[in-house]
Amino acid sequence: MRKKDFKILLACEESGTVRDAFLAEGFTGAVSCDLQPSASDKGNHYQGRVEDIIGEGWDLIIAHPPCTYLCNSGVRWLFEEPGRMAKMRDAANFFKLFLRQPCLVCVENPIPHGYAMVIIKKHYSQKIQPWQFGHGETKATCLWLVGLPPLQPTDIVSGREQRIWKMPPSEERSVLRSKTYPGVAHAMAVQWGGALLALEACQTAANKRKPKRLKHSGKRTASAVR
Repeated sequence: MRKKDFKILLACEESGTVRDAFLAEGFTGAVSCDLQPSASDKGNHYQGRVEDIIGEGWDLIIAHPPCTYLCNSGVRWLFEEPGRMAKMRDAANFFKLFLRQPCLVCVENPIPHGYAMVIIKKHYSQKIQPWQFGHGETKATCLWLVGLPPLQPTDIVSGREQRIWKMPPSEERSVLRSKTYPGVAHAMAVQWGGALLALEACQTAANKRKPKRLKHSGKRTASAVR
């Protein structure tokens, strides 16, 4: 398979940042999906429910499910806001939808609280920071990986500003907080795009090594009767 032949879904991505990073690396089959229109017009975007398209034979899914009811920073509100516990259960089950898919998967979210983990069950595979990928800021992000190698730092820089945490309340705050850093998106495209190619090469090589089964003609040969 060539790069353009791989089907890559960027689920719950309104910004198009990760999708565009894959497009820049030649993976033109990358598609973003969100209930909102894409903020970037560089690639294909499905506006609607991810459940509508999740079963369409993707090779790689990178998902950014909403973290409002799952993240550790909001755990206190589970017991102070009526109905929040039920919303948390729904959010956790939506999160699990991605982990059950039969392909390479990364689910990205902030550090979850224990009540969400009881439902999700799978512990995150690694925790990354923006300053490991060229951005001098702190924002702990957890990655749940299925079949993918851990994301390796590409550009460790100085600076540990808590820019996201210090943002004042606004209508755009949640959108800005959820946007993937370009350095992280580029690392995903290069490293996990490479993982896709390597996996495909291994599978092709394995298929070539399989012995071919000879059809039996029903006739006895000289070697068979010795």
